[in-house]
Amino acid sequence: MDRLRDGPLALLLFLGHVITALEVPLDPKLLEELPQPPTITHQSPKDFIIDPRENIVIHCEAKGKPHPSFSWTRNGTHLDIDKDPKVLMKPRSGTLVLDISGGQRAEEYEGVYQCSAHNELGTAVSNSIILRQSRSPLWSKERISPIIAQKGQSLILRCRPPAGLPPPIIFWMDNNIQRLPQSRRVSQALNGDLFFSNILPEDSRSDYICYARFPHTQTIQQKQPISVRVLDNNPVDEREPVFMVPSESVSSAVVLRGEILEMECIADGLPTPAISWVKHNSEIPSGRASFLNFSKTLRITDVSEADAGEYRCIANNHHGSVHHTIRVTVNAAPYWISAPRNLVLAPGEMGIITCRAAGRPKPSIRWLMNGLPIENAPRDPSRSVEGDTLIFSEVQTGSSAVYQCNASNEYGYLLSNAFVNVLAEPPRVLTLPNTVYQVIMNKPALLECVTFGSPAPTITWFKDSMLEGNAYVFHENGTLEIHMSHPSNSGKYTCVARNSLSLSENHVYLQVKEPTRILRPPEYRVVQRSRDVVFECKAKHDPSLVPTMTWLKDDGELPDDERFRVDSDSLTITDVTESDAGTYTCIMNTTLDQDSASAQLTVVEALPTPAVIYEQPGAPTDLELTDLVARSVQLTWTPGEEHNSRIKKFLIQYEDALHQSGVWHNLTEVPGTKTTAHLKLSPYVHYSFRVLALNNVGFSRPSMPSRQYRTSPAAPDENPTEVKGHGTEHNNLVITWKPLTPQQANGPGLEYKVMWRQQGIETYWTSVSVANVSKFVVSGTPTFVPYEVMVQALNDYGPGPKPGAVIGYSGEDFPSAAPGDVRVLVLNSTLAEVRWSPVPLESVRGRLQGYKVHYHCERSLHRHSSHYNKQSTEIFSPNKTSGKLPDLLPYSIYSLRVTAFNGRGEGPTSATQRFETPEGVPSAPSFFKVSTFDLDSLMLEWGPPYERNGRLTGYTFKYQTVNSKNDLGLLEELDLPSNQSSFTLHNLPHSTRYKFYISARTQRGAGPMLTEEAVTVLDRAMVSPQVDIATQGWFIGLMSAIALLILILLIICFIKRNKGGKYPVKEKEDAHGDPEIQPMKEDDITFGEYR
Repeated sequence: MDRLRDGPLALLLFLGHVITALEVPLDPKLLEELPQPPTITHQSPKDFIIDPRENIVIHCEAKGKPHPSFSWTRNGTHLDIDKDPKVLMKPRSGTLVLDISGGQRAEEYEGVYQCSAHNELGTAVSNSIILRQSRSPLWSKERISPIIAQKGQSLILRCRPPAGLPPPIIFWMDNNIQRLPQSRRVSQALNGDLFFSNILPEDSRSDYICYARFPHTQTIQQKQPISVRVLDNNPVDEREPVFMVPSESVSSAVVLRGEILEMECIADGLPTPAISWVKHNSEIPSGRASFLNFSKTLRITDVSEADAGEYRCIANNHHGSVHHTIRVTVNAAPYWISAPRNLVLAPGEMGIITCRAAGRPKPSIRWLMNGLPIENAPRDPSRSVEGDTLIFSEVQTGSSAVYQCNASNEYGYLLSNAFVNVLAEPPRVLTLPNTVYQVIMNKPALLECVTFGSPAPTITWFKDSMLEGNAYVFHENGTLEIHMSHPSNSGKYTCVARNSLSLSENHVYLQVKEPTRILRPPEYRVVQRSRDVVFECKAKHDPSLVPTMTWLKDDGELPDDERFRVDSDSLTITDVTESDAGTYTCIMNTTLDQDSASAQLTVVEALPTPAVIYEQPGAPTDLELTDLVARSVQLTWTPGEEHNSRIKKFLIQYEDALHQSGVWHNLTEVPGTKTTAHLKLSPYVHYSFRVLALNNVGFSRPSMPSRQYRTSPAAPDENPTEVKGHGTEHNNLVITWKPLTPQQANGPGLEYKVMWRQQGIETYWTSVSVANVSKFVVSGTPTFVPYEVMVQALNDYGPGPKPGAVIGYSGEDFPSAAPGDVRVLVLNSTLAEVRWSPVPLESVRGRLQGYKVHYHCERSLHRHSSHYNKQSTEIFSPNKTSGKLPDLLPYSIYSLRVTAFNGRGEGPTSATQRFETPEGVPSAPSFFKVSTFDLDSLMLEWGPPYERNGRLTGYTFKYQTVNSKNDLGLLEELDLPSNQSSFTLHNLPHSTRYKFYISARTQRGAGPMLTEEAVTVLDRAMVSPQVDIATQGWFIGLMSAIALLILILLIICFIKRNKGGKYPVKEKEDAHGDPEIQPMKEDDITFGEYR
């Protein structure tokens, strides 16, 4: 160890790679399995200010394996949680909950708390948490005399808020809770005082109120209002600036690194001085500095040592200037340069834990082990302390512990836990097995092999044999790097991790892909306005990668305009405008790489063109087949004439001369900008192709057929669909499927291999091959048992893919048992509930679909009833053992039986059960009429109800008068016997309208009423509701005749009046009267000659 102390730097360099190699990967499954000393994961802040109105929660969470237990100290002594019922610790947690809801004062629990988490491998400790209650004290009562000031003077309104915890936020408002306006002349200082550089008469007011808001309790307190009166009775002399704050010419400020520095200068002067700031021999940091409060405050955030120095604030107006110097010193609470990190070592290995912190003044380093000063810890010959470094050598099992580093100076401290975990673990490869890495040819490839083991495993890579040489780079973390990937590098790679305990291996795969290249880039285009333009962009890519073509205009997205149409290898712009000019870029992307190319579009003015004639396009010509392979072919053609209408698309059709000669089928469509198509084909088809062009007028004639291309037969690519298994008899299974089409058969000799086996019983499949059918019946099966069913297509060239199994059931048989224990509960006269016991499951012999209750009315208990024997059935779901029978007939005898049923039908019936329904209310009387009996009498007649629903006990008869406003009078009521069918009312007033009601009764009550109205008159009674004469036909006809007569008379008078122009002059004069008496109008001047 003396040799180690002589050269600690050499030892640290030697151990550096050991520490890195033994870091535990963040693999959750691995972390759950490994023993681990405690680690603090969550804790309350060091300075913890609480709201006294709420329960106190002090957080302390930790992880470890085994899960740690927790304990606390308060003010340096053990906190016995069991002694105080108001103090609780959450389960599997160290978090304390202090219940102060019962009236306890929060200040009783103030103090310094520290949490410890321990398991058998060590103890981790939290920071010292200073718990303090937030305080919002009241303002001390004071009498504030009004302030009288002369115009132009400076003025300070003192706030002096009570000292709160944390300090309050200060603001000035008036009586209306409105903030007082501030400016360069009037502003609030950092201490809350309100400063006036010079005061004006409009500053006079009696409600200058200083408010203090305490953030933790969200309470606001106010000072007594201050009254200010400004006198304006003396002339005001302007003056040069003088600082009000700070008062001396030089001041100093101390700020901690990382905190906020605020410096303030407020000046008196008239006119109001302007404030500016400079820093001696340096610049004020622009990114972190801000000028607040009308430049009276300079704020610098996240202070660093470079912010120390002299700052000068300058106040000036046109009478002069004054400056103040602030000397800023930046000190620092401790901060980490290198915090301690957990260390995992194997027995016999070496390692170090470093704890490097900086600060001003320089912090002192103190080590602890499991929460105790390391000098008081048990001696361990494998451990030594070299200042800020712990050195471990030749560690042994049982040396695991948690070490704490405390770095402190007068401004604070840092406390960090780091454990040493001595483990002996065989290697594990954490990279997922069979991971596939894809890379573009000539690009570097990185194959991961993330491992863990103790001692740290060594990694070796193999591909057929062990890899070595300059073509590979072996990284310390196990990653294999191949500088330039080549197709020959594709394949399976194996990484092997070894240590002294064991070895582990993992396989990954590398796929080297062809690069994406644009073969035909878009070309420069000049196009007339309102015409169409097409940019082509043909590219090649690795066939196993999915390409995506993207187009840009001027490096941005294409306009959101339907005139822009993007196809797989082209961009079409229709009806081009001047705004479409620009640079167009096509980008071909895959998941691994991309390529791009650009072209310019220039738009020119359209030339006048003669009238055009639009026709269907000419038929395409020159069909050619290339790239003929088993399942695809390339078809190219030459378009015909467009005939002044752009070709929108091409339709490609095919004929199968082998299966459907002379019938053309649509195969695919391609845009009108393309003249080639890659066609996917099926085996065992004799293809001929033809192409049709489509423009706005219509389709062209078909092209001449291409030469015939015969694809070779092959085994089927697919199996029949819609495979089902079901039974039609109790001892069979019918297997059905949707057969393949001739194109799906892929070759001659199509058959179907039908396979089945009883699920869970039979191990081997029974199979049969059939042809030209779509079902097969398996006989002799047990009743309703599950079968696994498969149907596979095969032809002369082999079977299709392995089919998936579906579950079907053999046929059902009728249930063999009836529901038992049938009981009936009569709920009321029209509703009963029937209950039964379910049938045994083995008796269902199928899928139970439910229960049926068959019931009918045998007879009525009343001799006058017209009930008839009607069979009814109610169906209930299989999980029901009771149900209700609605709409029963009252006062009747019913019988019922219950059966169970499945898909085959109903089983035997239960024993017949009979029950009686009680009486119900009767229906309305069968008729009700009112007739005249005498001048002051009315006779009422009615018939018994059709449905008595019991024994009639009588009739209820009511009547009342109705006046001309349809208001109802007093209601009279009579009870009449059941054998009575008429009744006469005597001594009724004349010309009185009545409303009558009648209903029948049984012991259950009265049934619905019938109503009638009648009117007594001197000589007769008008039965039925009173008639409105205005709605009668004779009255309408009479009024129409009178109106017609009046119209005829008016027409005659009008005709006679018009004939008056032929009368003598004398008659005209008589008609007009004496012209000397009447005033003459302009229209009357023509009659003057007759005076």
